[in-house]
Amino acid sequence: MSFTLATPVRFSDIDHAGIVYFPRFFHMFHLAFEEMWRVRLAPGGYAELMNRDRIGFPAVHASCDFAAPLRFGDMAEIDLSVARLGAKSITWHYKVYRAEGGERTLCAEGRVVSASVDLTRFVAVAVPDRIVAVLADLVEPPT
Repeated sequence: MSFTLATPVRFSDIDHAGIVYFPRFFHMFHLAFEEMWRVRLAPGGYAELMNRDRIGFPAVHASCDFAAPLRFGDMAEIDLSVARLGAKSITWHYKVYRAEGGERTLCAEGRVVSASVDLTRFVAVAVPDRIVAVLADLVEPPT
């Protein structure tokens, strides 16, 4: 299972070639990340997790492969799943599709590894059980 966020490609996302500028895919990944927390930890989302619980998930590694262009006005669908739920880290798996006419074309696929961090001391800590439960259905089956 995955969490999906649909968002239009905006003028600010494209470069002079008229396609999504590659770092914007990482921005799209983060939009899906934040929206997933907003939906699953309502009402406060990721901000509440950081501010109240003092737990955050900063990126420590990011990669992306590009498959097809996205253009201004396209509808992007970003699928978010968990490739690995470790003791002190989470590997997020993202797929960005161009959605048109009921069809989806893969445009980019990436992974972001986040450490589970106590934001007061800024040290790695175990992923809280409450977060493991929130993400359980997003964990990809072993291949």
